Amino acid sequence: MRRILTAASLVALLPLVNVSSAHAQQPPDRQQAFAAAAQEFQVPESVLLGVSYLESRWDAHAGRPSSDAGFGPMHLTDAAAFTSSNHHSEGEEDARGDDGRPLPPPAARPAPADIPASLRTMERAAALTGESHERLRTDDAANIRGGAALLADYQKALGAPLSADPGQWYGAVARYSGAEESGAAKFFADEVFATIKEGATRTTDDGQRVALPAVPGLKKIEKWLEKLGLRPPVRPDGIECPASISCEWIPSAYQELPNDDYGHYDLANRPYSQKVEYIIIHDMEGYFLPSIRLNQDPNYGASWHYSVRSSDGHIAQHIKTKDVGWQAGNWYVNAKSIGIEHEGFLAEGSTWFTEAMYRSSARLVRYLALRHGVPLDRAHILGHDNVPGTLPTTVRGMHEDPGPFWDWAHYFQLMGAPLHAFGGPRAGSVMIKPDFATNKPHFYGCDRQNPEADCPPTSAGTVWLRTEPRADAPLIKDIGKHPTGDSLYSVYDHSARAGTGQRFAVAERQGDWTAIWYLGQKAWFHNPRSAPTAVPSMGLVVTPKPGKATVPVFGRAYPEESAYPEGIPYQAVTPLQYTFAAGEKYTLAGQAATEYYRAVTFDLADHKVVRGKTKYLQIQFGHRVMYVKADDVRVTFSG
Repeated sequence: MRRILTAASLVALLPLVNVSSAHAQQPPDRQQAFAAAAQEFQVPESVLLGVSYLESRWDAHAGRPSSDAGFGPMHLTDAAAFTSSNHHSEGEEDARGDDGRPLPPPAARPAPADIPASLRTMERAAALTGESHERLRTDDAANIRGGAALLADYQKALGAPLSADPGQWYGAVARYSGAEESGAAKFFADEVFATIKEGATRTTDDGQRVALPAVPGLKKIEKWLEKLGLRPPVRPDGIECPASISCEWIPSAYQELPNDDYGHYDLANRPYSQKVEYIIIHDMEGYFLPSIRLNQDPNYGASWHYSVRSSDGHIAQHIKTKDVGWQAGNWYVNAKSIGIEHEGFLAEGSTWFTEAMYRSSARLVRYLALRHGVPLDRAHILGHDNVPGTLPTTVRGMHEDPGPFWDWAHYFQLMGAPLHAFGGPRAGSVMIKPDFATNKPHFYGCDRQNPEADCPPTSAGTVWLRTEPRADAPLIKDIGKHPTGDSLYSVYDHSARAGTGQRFAVAERQGDWTAIWYLGQKAWFHNPRSAPTAVPSMGLVVTPKPGKATVPVFGRAYPEESAYPEGIPYQAVTPLQYTFAAGEKYTLAGQAATEYYRAVTFDLADHKVVRGKTKYLQIQFGHRVMYVKADDVRVTFSG
C-alpha cells in the first residue's frame, strides 16, 4: 500500500524507458564512447571520465533518472516541474513520535519553486549536439556526447582554452556541478580532480569495464573557478560540518505559536543532557529547495538537522546537533539522533543517488559520528526505515526511506568503515551484503501511474526473506505492518527484506539457503557460495533466559514508573505485537540508555531528562531495530 505520494507529474516528466530498446542502441564499449566524445569536443578524456564518475560512477541506469532528474553516465538533467512534496508531508507517521505532546495540525505545502538551471542541463546539451531528449536519456553514447558538449561550452564561456591539460578545465568542471555556491562548486571540482589524480577502474551496472588511468602530476588551475562569479555560502562560526565539504546555515524555524504551542523542533543541550546515539538517513521524497522551505515553516510538524543536495553534494544545516529534530517518528530515537535528509525519491520516477551526494554525506556522517561517539555500523547509522514504531498502533505507519536502492556498502566504504566479514563460514551470525551492482531483486510500485507494474531490474542492497528454503516459497509475514495480510514485493514494503550491513543470528542452513531469526520466525534467503548475499559476522547475541517462554520487545527504552518525578507524567513502556520466543537469537548492538526527554514547552528551562534503572539492550529484531529488557535475556557469543 502506498502511503507517500510525491511529484504529481513526476512520472510523466521523467518516463521510464523500455530497457531492451534502450540497450539495443548502446555502443559495444562505453570506454570507446568516452574517447570518441572527448575527441569530438576537444575535452581531455580524463576530465570527461572524472566528471562522469562523480555523477554516476559511469553507470547508465538503463535510462532511468536519478534522484534529481539526471539521466545517463553524464547525469544530464531534464526536470520540467518542481515538486513541493516531502516524505514528512503525507502518510500516517508523526515525525515527532511523542505521545506526550499532541500532534500538530498538518501545514500547507509551499508553492512550487522555479526550476534552477542545474535541473535543465539536457536542454542545452540537446541544442549543442542536435540530439533529442529521448536519445540523451536512453542512449549512453549520445548522453556522453551531451556531457562533453556541455563541458566544452562551459570552457568557452569562461574564456578558457580547449586545452589538453586537464588542469585548465577546473572552472568548467566546477560549473558542471550546477552549484550556485562557490563552496559547492569547488567541492565537486576537487572530488573530480582527486579521482583523475588517483585513477579509477570499475565494472558498471550493466557489465561494462571502464578505466580512468591515474594522472599523478595533475595541477588544478583554480583561477577559473573565481571567474564563475558564484556566491560564497553562508557559513557562520559554529556550523557543524567538516571543512572539506560545502555547507551553509539555513536555520529551521523555531517560534512560539498560539494556544501554548510551538514549532518545530526542541531545544536541548546534547551531549551534556543526553548522548547522541544514532544518525538517521532519510530521503526527501522531494527536491532540495521545496523541502528546505518546509523546514523553515514553524507550523510544519517535522524538522531535521541537515539537507544534502543531489547534483553536487551541497549541504544545508538547519538545526544545531545539540537540539532535537522531529524527524524519525520515534521520540526516544529523535532525542538521541541527528537527522539527515537527502534530495530525491525512494523509487517513484527515480532509482539512483549521485556519487557527489554519497561522498559529501559520507564525510558529514563520519564527522558527526566521531564528534558524538556514534559507532560507524548499521545498528547506529540507521535508515528511517530502520527506526521502530513506539507502540503497536504506530508500527504500521512508520516510513520506508531511503529504501532498497540506497547503496549502504558503498556509503560505508566512503566513510572509511567498510562492511567486513568476521568469522568463518559456519559463524553463528551473518551480515547481509549482496553485491549491489549485480543484485537486482524483483519489486513493483516504482511507477505511480501504474502502481502494480513491475519495476525495471535495479541494483539494490536487500534480500527477500521466505518461509522456506526455495525461490517460490511465500514471503515471511510482518504482523506489525500487515496485521491481516501478506508481505508485499512493493518497493515501499520492507516487511520481508533484510538490508546491507544488518546483522542477524543464523537459525539454520540448507544448501544455498540460510535462515536467520527475524520477527520471531525463521526467515530464509538465497545465499549461494558462488555469489554470497551475506558474510560471516560473529558477535554477541541475545536469547530468552532459561524458563522464559517469551520475552517482550519494545520500540523505546523508557524508564520505569518510579523514576518519574512529580509533574512529569509516566510514559508507559508498551510491548510491541511481536513474539521473541525461547530458542530464538538476535544480534546485540549494545546497551540502550533508559531515558525519556520531557520537552513539551517552548522554554528550554522546562525540559527534563528522566533516567531509570531498568536496563535495556538494542537488538536487530527485524528490518527495524528494537529493544529488550536485559533482565529478560541471556547474552552469548555467536561464534
